[in-house]
Amino acid sequence: MKKLFTALLFSFFFSAGWAQCVSTEQDKAGVTAACQDYIQAFYKADTTIAYRSVHPLLQKRGFSYSAANQAYSKQLEMPFPALVSLAKRWNADGKQANENSVQKVQILDICDKTASAKVTAVWGIDYIHLVKEQGKWWVMNVLWQSVPQQKL
Repeated sequence: MKKLFTALLFSFFFSAGWAQCVSTEQDKAGVTAACQDYIQAFYKADTTIAYRSVHPLLQKRGFSYSAANQAYSKQLEMPFPALVSLAKRWNADGKQANENSVQKVQILDICDKTASAKVTAVWGIDYIHLVKEQGKWWVMNVLWQSVPQQKL
């Protein structure tokens, strides 16, 4: 029993050291800025913002809700060139979003090379994975869905 307790205690302390990442204020600011740029590229229909914050190897997948069908779409995929194309036209007329539209960034975790965040925007919720390359944070992966239809 004593050996089991010692093993469990050792396992707990060993895994606890691996489970936490330490981030700096500079990293928090960088992750937040990359996520804000991601939102603003669409809100402002400005592709230059996307180029400064979204990694060219981006993989974006998600689900769009159709009120007419009362169902979510099959999985939609969007690589970087498609994101740039959509950002250019999505709010070009200014009717989708404006400076008062929701643009919330919640950092979930930051390590030295990777980070994750939750973004809430007018289109819904995006879970974002970021990567730090040469001291700069980039949006690398996005999993999104339209505004949730049911509150849990």
